[in-house]
Amino acid sequence: MASEEELFASVDALLEEEPQLPPPAERARLREAAGITQARLAVALKTSTQSIKNWENGRSEPKEPRLSAYQRLLNGWAAKYPAHGTPAATPSPHPRRGPRRRPPPPRRRKNPRHPRTHRPPGSPPRDAAAAPAAKKTTPALDPRFPHGPLAVLDGDGSAYGVDGIVLDCPATTIVELVEWTLTESGIGAPKLHRNGKDSDPLIVLTPSAVAKLGLPEHLEDRRGLRLAEDHPVVKQIAKAKWQLTQRGFGPWARVYRKAQGSQRQCVQLAILPWDALDTRSWPGVAQMHPADIARVLGVYAQRVTTPRGSTAVTGLELMTALRPPTRPVRDEETGNWVSDHNPGSLGTEPLPPAPPEARPEHPVVVHSGWKGGFLNEEAYQWTRDVDLLTGEEAALPYAVGLDLNTAFLAASARLMVGLSEPEHFKAPKFYPKVPGCWLVDLSHIDLDPRLPNPFTPTGERPTGPAWYQTHTVAYAQELGHNVEIIEAYLRRETGAYLDPWHDRLKNAYVDTLADLGVTKDLTDAEFLTAMEHHKQTDPAMAAVLAAIKATVKGGIGKLFEGPQGKGYKDGEPWPAMQRPTWSPWIRNAVISKARVNMHRKLLNMSRMTGMYPLAVLSDCVVYPSPTPNPLDFLPYAASGKPIPGGFRLGPTPGLAKLEGVQALLWAVDLMEQGYNPARHIKGDGHDAVFDDGE
Repeated sequence: MASEEELFASVDALLEEEPQLPPPAERARLREAAGITQARLAVALKTSTQSIKNWENGRSEPKEPRLSAYQRLLNGWAAKYPAHGTPAATPSPHPRRGPRRRPPPPRRRKNPRHPRTHRPPGSPPRDAAAAPAAKKTTPALDPRFPHGPLAVLDGDGSAYGVDGIVLDCPATTIVELVEWTLTESGIGAPKLHRNGKDSDPLIVLTPSAVAKLGLPEHLEDRRGLRLAEDHPVVKQIAKAKWQLTQRGFGPWARVYRKAQGSQRQCVQLAILPWDALDTRSWPGVAQMHPADIARVLGVYAQRVTTPRGSTAVTGLELMTALRPPTRPVRDEETGNWVSDHNPGSLGTEPLPPAPPEARPEHPVVVHSGWKGGFLNEEAYQWTRDVDLLTGEEAALPYAVGLDLNTAFLAASARLMVGLSEPEHFKAPKFYPKVPGCWLVDLSHIDLDPRLPNPFTPTGERPTGPAWYQTHTVAYAQELGHNVEIIEAYLRRETGAYLDPWHDRLKNAYVDTLADLGVTKDLTDAEFLTAMEHHKQTDPAMAAVLAAIKATVKGGIGKLFEGPQGKGYKDGEPWPAMQRPTWSPWIRNAVISKARVNMHRKLLNMSRMTGMYPLAVLSDCVVYPSPTPNPLDFLPYAASGKPIPGGFRLGPTPGLAKLEGVQALLWAVDLMEQGYNPARHIKGDGHDAVFDDGE
C-alpha cells in the first residue's frame, strides 16, 4: 500500500505538469459554438490572429501565461457546449452579454531597475467607485491594425505592443521579421489626413533581439552609421528581394518593397543598442523593460505619430503627414482620378529659397554670385551689460529663471508662411501680413539698453541695413517707428502651413503634462509645486514629454538643415535641400515671431513692474528677484489674476514655468566673465547646460 509521502509526491508531479488542452479540432469547435471569431479571441488573449489559427490547426501550442488562460476558457466552453447531448446548464437568453471572467493579464516581466508602478494611460481605475474614470487617450482601434502602431521585440520572441499586448514572434532573421510584421502581426497605424498614407509598422529591437537576428552589438561605421554592404544581413535582405533606403541599414532602418497599388510594403526598424533612442530626446527609455519602452513609444505614436527616426526627422515627417503634398482629383476629360497638388501644402518638389534666405553654400547663392547678405533670424543669446545694473537690483538676493513652454510651437500657431516661389521687388510698401524677407535699415531706432534689441539675436543694436523676416519688421512698426523698405523677396501664395502640426503637438504636450499631474485647473502656486515633482511622478510619461519637446525643436531645425560630411563642396546640392520640406523661410518666420513675442513680454514686464532681465537665452529669461519664488515679482491684478501681456505661469505652450533659481552674485559673476546665466541657471548652476531652442 502506498505511503502518504508517495501519494503526495504523485499528486505534486501531476500539479507540475503543464495544462492539457483538448485536440486542435475541438478547440475550433468550442470557439465556433460560443460564437467567437478568431480575431476576437486573439484580442482577448493579447496575441495575434495567426497564433489562434496555429493553435486550432495544431501547428503550434500556446505558452504560459496564455496556456493557462486558454485552457480555462476552453474548459468553460466545454461545460456549456459539450460535444454530444445538451449543455450542462441552461444558457442565458443573451449568453454573450453575460458576466465573464477575464483571462489573466498579458505576460509582463518585472524590470528590477525600473519597476512598473503606474497604469497605462486610458486603463480603468482599480476602484471604479472610489476613483473617477481615467481619461481615454487611445484612438478608436483600426480593424486593420488590431495590435497598435508598434512593438518592442525581445530575444525570446516576445513582441511587446501597446496597452499590454504581447505577441509571439517566431522570426529568427530580419527577412522573417519583416514578413511576419506585414502579414501576421496586425501592427500599423492609420493615416492622419484623408489624403495621406498609413504609418508603416515600427519594430524596436532590444540588444537580445539584435543578437538573435544576427546583427552586431555595435556599429563599426560610426560616421556612416550603417552596416557594410557585404554584411550577411544586408545580403539576406537583397536576396529576398527587399530593399533598403539610401541611408542603408542603420539605427533607423527601413525595409521595403515597391507598393502594390495602394498597399504599402514597408517596415521601420529601430535598433536600441545602436542608439536609435538618443538620451536627450528619449531620456532613460532605452534602458527600460521592453513593455515600458512599448508604453512610452505607444503613447507618443498615439498622440504625435509613429516614430520614423530621430525626433527631428519625426517632427518633419509629421508636417507632411498632416499636410500631404497631393490629393486625388477627377480629370474632367477622361473621368479618371489623378494626383494633384493639395492646397496649403508644400507640394512634391522643393521650392527655391530667395538668396538672402539661403545658406552661403547653397547653389542659388554660389551660382548667382549673391553678395547682398543673409537673414539672421535666430533665437536670443543676450546678456545685459553689468554696468547697467542699478544698486537696487544688485542688492536683491536671487536670480530667477523663467522658461517659456515650447516657445517655437506657440509661435507656429496661426502663422502665415509662403507656399510658392519668391518674387523680387524694389522699394515696395511694407505689408505686415505678407510673408517674406525685407531689406530695411532699423539701426536708427533707439531702445532701452536694459532690454535686448528685438532686431538681432545678440540683442545688440543693428549697424545698418539688413534683411529681416516680416514679423521683425512689423514689430518695429508696432513700436511706432517708420520703416522704409529698400527691396524685398515675397511669396504670393501663403497659408497657415503649420497649424495642424501645432494643434497636434500642443494637445500631445498638454495631455502628457496632465498625465504627470500638471493640469490647467491648478493655481499658480499649485502649478509650481506640480512642476517641481512632475518628472518623478511617472518616468515613462516624463520621457514622452521630453520627446514631444524635442520633436518641436528638431522639426523646426530640420527646415534649414545644411550639408553633411567633409567631402561637400560649396555650390553642390545636398540631400536635405532637395526635400520639399526644406523651407528656411518657414523656420525664419517661427523664430522671428518667437523672438518678437519674447521682447514684447520683456517690454510689458518693464512697464508693469519696473523690472529688467539680466539675460535671455532663446525662451529662458533671468530676472533679479527679492525671493526665489516668481509669484513675488510676476504682475497680478488686485483680483489675483495675472495681468495680460507679461509672463504668465501655466502648462500650455507660450506660458512660463520656473527654470531655476541661483544667488544673484552667482549670476553677476557669470555676466562679468562674459557668460550667459540663462544657460546655466537650471540644476546646480555649474554643470547644467540649458538647451538653447533648436
